[in-house]
Amino acid sequence: MNAIAPKLIQKLQELPPQRLAEVEDFVEFLAVREMRSAAGARLGESLSKLDVLNLPPLTDDEINAEIQAARQTRAVQRT
Repeated sequence: MNAIAPKLIQKLQELPPQRLAEVEDFVEFLAVREMRSAAGARLGESLSKLDVLNLPPLTDDEINAEIQAARQTRAVQRT
């Protein structure tokens, strides 16, 4: 990156403002894509660890209880 940075900065300085905005949008897109990819990898790792535990699946009632508990916690935090 260090060798690329001066050339890239020089090229960016030569661009008109409209093109700079496009470059900024594209860089933002790349950053979001990278974050999503990393989050997907972490999720995959977590699911693998959970699968190793060999726990029975949650029932609908257990899922609803977890949702309600999370909503109550958020409601308390907002006040």
